[in-house]
Amino acid sequence: MKVLDLRCSHGHGFEGWFASNEAFETQLSAGLVECPVCADTRIVKLLSAPRLNLGNAKAPAEAAASSAPDSPGKAQLPAEMSPEARWMRAVREVLAKTEDVGERFADEARKMHYGEAEERGIRGQATREQTEALLEEGIPVMPLPIPAALKETLQ
Repeated sequence: MKVLDLRCSHGHGFEGWFASNEAFETQLSAGLVECPVCADTRIVKLLSAPRLNLGNAKAPAEAAASSAPDSPGKAQLPAEMSPEARWMRAVREVLAKTEDVGERFADEARKMHYGEAEERGIRGQATREQTEALLEEGIPVMPLPIPAALKETLQ
């Protein structure tokens, strides 16, 4: 497995894992390689030291011990993680900890605000007008652009 450092035309850096350099070139020319942040398909391979994913270098117990957070309940982010990767991790966490209510977002937010429904983390779609009305009612909302790479399950 070849791990390549890639960058889109908007400057977002990310890793791509490919069976070979030929597999990368084939997928790139077919437009199948896209930025996980903005879905741009204008991708370039960056110069980097060769890195092959040949398996775990540590025993499973060592790997678990080295990845354990210093304090309970607080996850650590690797210092070398790019801002884009940190943002993607944050979006993944929001997606995992919220309920997708779809187009019912404005109605569900109001129900919770006025005590008609149990409070919980929700996400969904709302028009600009719906969002402005919620804010005028004192209901805090914020947009969360979800990268195309996170809208579908990764294989």
